[in-house]
Amino acid sequence: MNTITSTDFNFPNQKSVYRGKVREVYNINDELLVMIATDRLSAFDVVMPKGIPYKGQILNQIATKFMRLTEDIVPNWLIDTPDPNVAVGHLCEPFKVEMVIRGYLSGHAAREYAAGKRVLCGVELPEGLKENDKFPAPIITPTTKAANGEHDADISREEIITNGIVTEEDYKVLEQYTRDLFQRGTEIAASRGLILVDTKYEFGRTKDGKIVLIDEIHTPDSSRYFYAEGYQQRQNRGDVQKQLSKEFVRQWLIANDFQGKEGQQIPHMDDAYIASVSERYIELYEKITGEQFAKADIGDIHNRIEKNVVAFLNK
Repeated sequence: MNTITSTDFNFPNQKSVYRGKVREVYNINDELLVMIATDRLSAFDVVMPKGIPYKGQILNQIATKFMRLTEDIVPNWLIDTPDPNVAVGHLCEPFKVEMVIRGYLSGHAAREYAAGKRVLCGVELPEGLKENDKFPAPIITPTTKAANGEHDADISREEIITNGIVTEEDYKVLEQYTRDLFQRGTEIAASRGLILVDTKYEFGRTKDGKIVLIDEIHTPDSSRYFYAEGYQQRQNRGDVQKQLSKEFVRQWLIANDFQGKEGQQIPHMDDAYIASVSERYIELYEKITGEQFAKADIGDIHNRIEKNVVAFLNK
């Protein structure tokens, strides 16, 4: 199926392009950012060889929906969404940390805990936890914002401030925004029969000095969800939790001997597997938003995006 895995647009007043693992961001006249959510699939900080149909549309529409649902508590960069795969917002200078917040011992935290670590990013973890147990209170475990090709790395609040990555004054704002967003996300998830397990947020500063939420929010790429029904029973039995996130891709890769480590080969993803991942992302969209997913026309996705963005910029 037709996917968008890279772009090479030349928009009016375009100054530069930044290409992340999944998104490509066009600087328009040092005032606006045009963020295109591609269909690239990233896991263990490695981009997979094939795109996933509709993945970019899904991530963009979930993120923009949650931006709208949280703008009353935390300001964000978003102005408009002229195309299903595109968000346009204010140019921001990103903070060089990702604010990860965890309500449960899952994913990376669970792997570190199983390896015997009881301090994560300077936060002490209680003894006696099982994987996917709820923490007494959510914990913030930041990571460095890696450059292209590098892995994000755990870092503590103290290291961030001491090394001058973020000032203490600004970091307090990032912490409060992170907790407020996670609380709102938790409430929205509960209304959909879900548990927001963990997530990450990125922030930037606008030209006028305001700290705002940027990038994505509460998508299956940046967040982990469990189904609330049966959660405690599964924990009591020691069963695997039923979840909505990109973790199913990570687990498939692990089962095929790939964790992004040096010398490992990315396993082959055949068309049937690609289609199954696409269907899973659509399921994630519908469960997380409570709305039916409307597939955009992907007959000529590059031309569609270009026409819609140019029309918006010329307004």
